[in-house]
Amino acid sequence: MADFELWQAALLTAVGIVAGFLNVMAGGGSLLTVPVMVFLGLPGPVANGTNRIAILAQNLSAITAFFRRGFSDFRLSLSLAACAVPGAAAGALLGSKLDGELFNQVLALVMIGVMLVMHFDKGSAQRPANYQPDRQQLIRGHLLMVGAGFWGGFIQIGVGFILMPILNRAMGLDLVRTNMHKVFIVAVYSVVALAVFASRVELIWLVGLALALGNAIGGYLGAHFSVSRGEKLIRVILNIVLIAFIIKLLFAS
Repeated sequence: MADFELWQAALLTAVGIVAGFLNVMAGGGSLLTVPVMVFLGLPGPVANGTNRIAILAQNLSAITAFFRRGFSDFRLSLSLAACAVPGAAAGALLGSKLDGELFNQVLALVMIGVMLVMHFDKGSAQRPANYQPDRQQLIRGHLLMVGAGFWGGFIQIGVGFILMPILNRAMGLDLVRTNMHKVFIVAVYSVVALAVFASRVELIWLVGLALALGNAIGGYLGAHFSVSRGEKLIRVILNIVLIAFIIKLLFAS
């Protein structure tokens, strides 16, 4: 970008607020932010990397909001994040070379699968809010985090739709605590992914900071509504976002 104008910063901040809210409540916010940056003239890999600045700010803000509302389990969050980091590093190395849009159909299929699992799985919703995963659930969740981290490092788009069924379905956590852990995991591996992208492509930091301001506001609001409105609102927003992005990916790409 030759010149970064005020209207572009305002646009990025506004889009970031919406994206940050969606990312914390469900996922898919990067389907808004990355195309906007490409529209403003950033090459695909540069937009993919610059987006990580905003993702990091968004999730740090959300972690703070959850913590202030009394929701935290840093020990489990950190162990899950540690498993996601190697995958994220490998994914970021590949993502820094990404130039096309072939992932759209695969991502749409993943979203369809997630929506079906979240809709038909009633077991986790019947568990108490303070449910603790058993040993098998913990092992399963930690192993699956490697793959989730790879996708997050690779493209980030839609990673919430992968993390939510791992935490909710495979580990049995309620959706509020699912989002609590999700934002911590993404924050940790985003540090690694951002470092990889910064070493391999020229990030546009002014663009990233404008977007980060919006994402941080949206992330804080998303965490606040996640706690105050609970599982019902999360499920409604998750399904609406899934359906909208499935349609976009399959029929409007």
